[in-house]
Amino acid sequence: MRPGGAGAWRRCVACLLLCLVGFGTAHAAGVTAVPRVQDLQALGREARARGLPILLAFMASDCAYCETVEEDFLVPMLISGDYDDRVLIRKVVIDGNAWLRDFDGRRIDPEDLARRYGVRMTPTLLFLDPGGREIAERMVGLTTPDFYGGYIDAGIAQARRHLHGSQPSS
Repeated sequence: MRPGGAGAWRRCVACLLLCLVGFGTAHAAGVTAVPRVQDLQALGREARARGLPILLAFMASDCAYCETVEEDFLVPMLISGDYDDRVLIRKVVIDGNAWLRDFDGRRIDPEDLARRYGVRMTPTLLFLDPGGREIAERMVGLTTPDFYGGYIDAGIAQARRHLHGSQPSS
């Protein structure tokens, strides 16, 4: 008999099945990317109505670190449903050619929006109030991937505390 025996083999098969079920759930949810924001003014109205902060991810199309942040952290957050009542997650592709509407309702180029916020590096995650003001410490680059998810959660918690006073965030 091989090391680990039949019990280890069964655990391996069970793990594989759980991974396949997880993939099926993600595929069924239809979430494969963070939605690109097109209208920040409308997003702000939604955030205000729901009492939520906005996590706005500034990314570039040829940025491998942006891909990692999106695929390994942000998309799983969206798929899980655990963040639906905690934060609105959107992205801006700064080298994209699509114009968008800013928080004041004016058309703006994504690069100009990045400059307005002082974003000089991708990925950069901003935590914003419904009016577009930063309310938590921004995250620049992909630092220590092992703790990155925790840093995102801390940013969300800080933003929620700011929006809701000193109430503890869930």
